[in-house]
Amino acid sequence: MGGFSIWHWLIVLLIVMMIFGTKKLRNIGEDLGGAVRGFKEGMKEGGEKTAATEAQPQIDQKTIDGEIREKDKV
Repeated sequence: MGGFSIWHWLIVLLIVMMIFGTKKLRNIGEDLGGAVRGFKEGMKEGGEKTAATEAQPQIDQKTIDGEIREKDKV
């Protein structure tokens, strides 16, 4: 009544393979692997962006009044 033995899992795997077929299971595995790989890359990029933004100096949100002048054409 506790856990499943290895034989239970093998029977379940056999039934799943008979229902879906090996090609469909292979495609599902590739899609899942690609999703996990993309998630890991996204986490790496997120960490790099966070480190890059922390390294930049903080700019105060003050408005500076000024005048724009055009350079004289020589």
